[in-house]
Amino acid sequence: MKDSIKTIPRSQLKKAIDSLNQEEVAFLSYDWDLIARDKQLLPAGDWSTWLILAGRGWGKTRTGAETIRKWKEIYPIIHCVGPTAADVRDVIIEGESGLLAISPPWDFPNYEPSKRRITWNNGSYAVLFSADEPDRFRGPQCYAAWADELAAWRYPESWDQLLIGNRLGEKNPTLVTTTPRPTKIIKDLIKDKTTHVTRGTTYENRENLSGRFLQVILDKYQGTRIGRQELMAELLEDVEGALWTLAMIEQNRVNEHPELKRIVVAVDPAVSANKNSDETGILITGLGINNHGYVLDDASGIFTPNEWAQRSVFNYTKFNADRIVAEVNNGGDLVETNIRIVNSNVSYKSVHASRGKIIRAEPIVALYEQGKIHHVGRLDKLEDQMTTWDAQSSQSPDRVDALVWGFTELMLEPELQVVRPIGSRHRNR
Repeated sequence: MKDSIKTIPRSQLKKAIDSLNQEEVAFLSYDWDLIARDKQLLPAGDWSTWLILAGRGWGKTRTGAETIRKWKEIYPIIHCVGPTAADVRDVIIEGESGLLAISPPWDFPNYEPSKRRITWNNGSYAVLFSADEPDRFRGPQCYAAWADELAAWRYPESWDQLLIGNRLGEKNPTLVTTTPRPTKIIKDLIKDKTTHVTRGTTYENRENLSGRFLQVILDKYQGTRIGRQELMAELLEDVEGALWTLAMIEQNRVNEHPELKRIVVAVDPAVSANKNSDETGILITGLGINNHGYVLDDASGIFTPNEWAQRSVFNYTKFNADRIVAEVNNGGDLVETNIRIVNSNVSYKSVHASRGKIIRAEPIVALYEQGKIHHVGRLDKLEDQMTTWDAQSSQSPDRVDALVWGFTELMLEPELQVVRPIGSRHRNR
């Protein structure tokens, strides 16, 4: 039927639609087979995973939600997973293209947030999970699963646990919708012969995107390397000349860290806070009792001086850090003043860059190469900057600068490394 409709001239099609009553138009608007693009429909063939690698605005969420609406007629228990609990609620369930928005009034599901469950009239239900909580996957089982934005999941263990739980019945299909990043999971899925890969760009869905969205996203990304990923859905590999590689980071990634001797909040402050400003790098770094370094969190962003000072002190308190280390090349004594206005009692140290960024970074890169620095979970924006910044880059490596200052303090100046056990922290949530 869909193929036949495609052959009808638009003028005739419009006339036919105009002749329908309101109820008939509403019914057609929920017919996914009729309104979807071919790439958005379930592929034929014997596959285990349908991997959709597509740019922003392509329709990944809508495709995922509509696929679940079809699957609930076949599979009584489905698992739906997003990067965080907020993503599950705001995108998969309540988003503009989420399960509630695309469901017709005559088959509207019952959403129970406290039970992390959405149930349809036929008794089928979906259990909702956050990829930030790998342990929650242990035990529950399903017949099919949807993994949204898999490339952004902080804990790869969640993917393993999801697959282990998807074992009821016979086929056990898994849908993955994600903007591509060259993580090990994504690379392995592409190579897997049981994976059906669908690729798509932002431009394929122009008719359904607002002009303002297109203008904003094109202004931000078009013609840039990151635009090739975010718009064109290219799987970008390491940049030639970059000091860090994805493999270097990935092979040393951990889900938990040991007891820590020290924790430092490292700050590379920016001097302005408009849309064109550099970000203020704020990295929380720790030194384990095994003398390995751990990146605990990335709190960077575009902030006013007062905002980055408050954010730095907040994380100093949150992580029970023993020092804030801040670069003062641009702000001088005002950097310390801003921080002490927020809390006059913090332990603070100013650092001044007297050598070039590359020279300062090289000893820290060496520690990564030796397997002595670990990222706790995923830190996408930091890792993107690490693996794309090189000596020729005009971009200010704010997060990288903060990273370098943190581990210079913790691992390159041993006289400062006083053993002060502060307990074992695990997954940073």
